[in-house]
Amino acid sequence: MTKLRITEIPDEKPVRVTVDLPADLHRDLVAYAALVSQNGQPVDPARLMPHMIRAFITSDRGFRKLRQGVQRRNPKTQPPAAPENG
Repeated sequence: MTKLRITEIPDEKPVRVTVDLPADLHRDLVAYAALVSQNGQPVDPARLMPHMIRAFITSDRGFRKLRQGVQRRNPKTQPPAAPENG
């Protein structure tokens, strides 16, 4: 039997998360969404959150360093690292 290079297909299905935000943070998120409105159309603040979280995690050098260390010790049990933007 031929050995395939792709051994596992990652689960790319979105996961719904419910989060409670402090009122001041929500106001800031709404204001931020108003600033990044597209073609004059308002952007739903919730749609910004995944991008903001990804940017935060990607920019955290300490997290990246720790994650790389864990993956070196046990690469088969760790999920793939988030892609770097830039």
